[in-house]
Amino acid sequence: MEILLQLVFSGIALGMIYAVIAFGYQLTFATSGTLNFGQGEALMLGALVGLSLAGSVHGGPYLSYWLMIPVVILFGALQGAFVEWIGVRPAIKLKSEFGWIMSTIALAIIFKNIAENIWGKEDMPFPSPLDSTPFQVMGANVQPMQVAVIIGALLIMLAVELFNRRSIYGKAVVATSNDRDAAGLMGINTGRVITFSYALSSATAAFAGVLVAPVTLTGATMGASLGLKAFAVAIIGGLTSGVGAIVGGLIMGISETTAGYYISTGYKDVPALLLLLLVLAIKPSGLFGKAAIKKV
Repeated sequence: MEILLQLVFSGIALGMIYAVIAFGYQLTFATSGTLNFGQGEALMLGALVGLSLAGSVHGGPYLSYWLMIPVVILFGALQGAFVEWIGVRPAIKLKSEFGWIMSTIALAIIFKNIAENIWGKEDMPFPSPLDSTPFQVMGANVQPMQVAVIIGALLIMLAVELFNRRSIYGKAVVATSNDRDAAGLMGINTGRVITFSYALSSATAAFAGVLVAPVTLTGATMGASLGLKAFAVAIIGGLTSGVGAIVGGLIMGISETTAGYYISTGYKDVPALLLLLLVLAIKPSGLFGKAAIKKV
């Protein structure tokens, strides 16, 4: 039982990282109907920039872990805005249905190559800001950083939701997500809102990068797997539901850790991906998603 609880706690921490990345997918899909398939690379760049600022890479540390976080979030926002400007905006103007897919994938590959040239191809440890001594919860050993990951992921998603509900610009984002054409007719600059949604999406992914980095290794290849699994989480939970991102992330994280221990590490991804296929077959809009009705 203690081992199972430990696996569940680890799965919850991992699942919340998936949820934050999936939440970023939802932000861009809501405003523009597009997705940034380089979301995993935004996480990777955030982790590596954070390592350069708070670790011993490139002559550091220059900042403490906590002071480094706002810098990384700002970097992620700029990177997301750049992706929208270069890869997504031209496709939207040309009304290219698939142009943004290839553009964001191409930019993801470019970012990965840039990271390999700057930081190298080897994975590196990220210094933890918290004590590494685990504490016991119901007999299971829990790392303090795992708790920080869960709390940090919930806080960033809550902050974005409060921003969308309470601020004027957030309400413009909500209006654009509900009906882009109507929002444009009401005087909202929908192009600027889409850019902002991409900036916010990559900022949350960069923040997730510095959250997960202390509990794993940091390198140029860390984003590809996390981004792909988070996309599966977004599909399972529903691309229109924040609750769905959290539930889908927990399902993915817990099934991954438990299957890796009780079955084999080679099959740890199988249960969640089987659920993905089942959801696509039965409820393509996701467990908490709303099906779009189009009049023809």
